[in-house]
Amino acid sequence: MKRIAILTSSRADYGIYLLLLKALKEDSNFELHIIAFGTHLSPFHGYTINQILKDGFEVSYRIESMLASDTPNAISTAMALTSLKFADFWKDHQPDFDLVFCLGDRYEMFAAVIAGIPYGIKFAHLHGGEKTLGAIDNIFRHAITLASKYHFVSCEAHAKRVEELIQSKENIFNVGSLSLDNLNTISLFTIEEFLNQFGIDLKYPTILVTVHPETVNPENNSANTEELCRTLLKLNKYQVLITLPNADTNGSVIRKQLLKLPKESDNRILCIENLGTLGYFSAMHHCSFLMGNTSSGIIEAASLGKWVINLGNRQQGRLQSNNVLDAPFNQEIIRQQIHKIEESLIYTGENIYYRGNVANKICSILEKIV
Repeated sequence: MKRIAILTSSRADYGIYLLLLKALKEDSNFELHIIAFGTHLSPFHGYTINQILKDGFEVSYRIESMLASDTPNAISTAMALTSLKFADFWKDHQPDFDLVFCLGDRYEMFAAVIAGIPYGIKFAHLHGGEKTLGAIDNIFRHAITLASKYHFVSCEAHAKRVEELIQSKENIFNVGSLSLDNLNTISLFTIEEFLNQFGIDLKYPTILVTVHPETVNPENNSANTEELCRTLLKLNKYQVLITLPNADTNGSVIRKQLLKLPKESDNRILCIENLGTLGYFSAMHHCSFLMGNTSSGIIEAASLGKWVINLGNRQQGRLQSNNVLDAPFNQEIIRQQIHKIEESLIYTGENIYYRGNVANKICSILEKIV
């Protein structure tokens, strides 16, 4: 039996991992170990480790290393602390795992992986080879790729970029986006069920908004958010459902400004910390369209027939399906893009990230390589 560990640091990567976790748990060839750290253990971000437990998984290890602040110094310190904690963890558990999965581009994921290099930990990286020029995550993603032995990428262009980075064609597997299979397997909430679960009625035309900091130029975040808030306050024909930003540099600046909007809009604009995977995809399914700068708009929304207004530079460089309309944080241009969406509310084109049956493909590959 092969011992497979999963590094999960946030609600975002856990939602992507979900079907792989289920496949590994159910496959007698593998012994699953979940290593939870980062914002999963932060009450400020909803203590989302509870969602992992609620879904029926056992968390093998918990490693706390997050700070309450999100200044550049706090982020840098959290990276150092995470790396320090994982230095001891890998020392104590070096022989315990045949393979360790890591995902994406978060700074805390980078810190956990970098600490494992001297111990020769075999990492498998999901979503390598992608590009987000408006976030320092771009650096972390490529560094994680270089630290990993195996690479499970979301499309051919990303496979080629990984090949360029590692200067080899070996151990690169173009399996598609793992998260998209969730949409084919989970039973989404009806409007009534969503109302009962979250107290939010999606029978009204709703914009689903998620905005994270631009970490390459964090000094712009406050002005960008102010412009977004002014725009949302004027969109009177829509209810607005905002999921709050993740733990990035100056994320609290955005959070504080967004949290003023419910009162200023007589609760036409709503803020929620975390909808969970099922809740978030259900909101996406029932909303009119998405707005923000999150990867879910780029990767998942097309599969639910949703248009997306991608704001600013955070996702700049990431490959997009035709459902994505780019806009700066500019009220007039955002309204122009909304007008285009209102002419054809349902997106009927393809999703360039979809390949299907990704979790089982990964498990089949693991049986051969581990």
